[in-house]
Amino acid sequence: MDVDAVLGDLAALATTAGPADSQPAPIVAFVGPTASGKTELAIALAERVGGEIVSADSVQVYRRFDVGSGKPTVDELGRARHHLVGILDPLEPIDAAAYADLAHRAVVDIRSRGKLPIVCGGTFLWVKALLQGLADAPPADETVRARHRNVVETSGRPELHRRLALVDAKAAARLHPNDQVRVSRALEVFELTGETMSALQERHAFRSVRLPSRLVARRWSPEELTARIERRVEGWLEAGWIDEVRGLRDAGYGCARAMGSVGYREVMAHVEGTLPREGLALAITRATRVFARRQRTWLNHAEVTWV
Repeated sequence: MDVDAVLGDLAALATTAGPADSQPAPIVAFVGPTASGKTELAIALAERVGGEIVSADSVQVYRRFDVGSGKPTVDELGRARHHLVGILDPLEPIDAAAYADLAHRAVVDIRSRGKLPIVCGGTFLWVKALLQGLADAPPADETVRARHRNVVETSGRPELHRRLALVDAKAAARLHPNDQVRVSRALEVFELTGETMSALQERHAFRSVRLPSRLVARRWSPEELTARIERRVEGWLEAGWIDEVRGLRDAGYGCARAMGSVGYREVMAHVEGTLPREGLALAITRATRVFARRQRTWLNHAEVTWV
C-alpha cells in the first residue's frame, strides 16, 4: 500500500476513539528498521487525526542522548505531542516491563482526552510488551541487582554476560554484553526461579493481546535503506554527535546503558581514541545495517502492514 492510502485507512480508526467508548480504537504502532521513516509517518498521522505519539525507543527515553538517537526536532515536537522522550536521567534503569507501564499510562491519558495514541519506535520488545504483555517473571530483587552491579564494577560488563551465557545461552546470544540492564534481568530471573528467561518468554510467546493494535512499517530495498542510513549518520556527525558523546563522558555518563547502543558505541570508541575519525561513519553504518536486519527479523513474526 502507498503512504496516502495507509494513512487514510489509519485515520479512519480515530473516528471511534473517545473517552466514553467501551471499545476504543486500536493502537497504531509505527515500527520497522532504523532510518526507515517511522517518525515521519507517525507525525503525518498525528496531524491528520489530532493524535499523540508514544515513543518506543530505548535511547530517546534518556535525557542528553539527543543527536544520535534521532530524537524529534523542535519542529516535530511542535507538530505533534510526544510522550516518553527524554524523561530519564542517563543512569536510570528501565526495562520492557517498566516501559510498558509508563506507556500504558500515556495511552490511557491520551484516550481520556479523546485522542488517538500512536506508538512509534524501533525497540520492538518494548512495543510487544505494551501491546501483548510480558512473560510472568518474578519482581525485581534489589539484593540480586546490587550483586550484579558489583560484578560489573569489579570485573566489567563482559563478566556478567559470561555468567548469563553459562545458564541461559539463548538470552546471552541475543543480548549485547554492554546491555547491563537486560543481562542483569535475565540472570536475575534464573537466580530467583531456577528457570531461564528464554524459557519463560518461549512459553508466553506473546500470545495474549493486552491492547488491540495495527502495526505499520515502511518498506525499503536494502540498497535504499543503506543510503538512508549513510545520509543520517553523516548528518548526525555534522550536527555535533561527537561533541555530544564527549560531553556525556565528561559528565560521568560514559557507562550509561544508552552509550552501548548502536552508533553511540562507535562514537564513544572514537572519543576514547580506539576508532579513527576517518573510519567512524563507515563503522556506524555497518553496525546500523546489522541492527536493521535484526529489526526486520523481529517483524517477520508479526502481522504488519507494509507501506
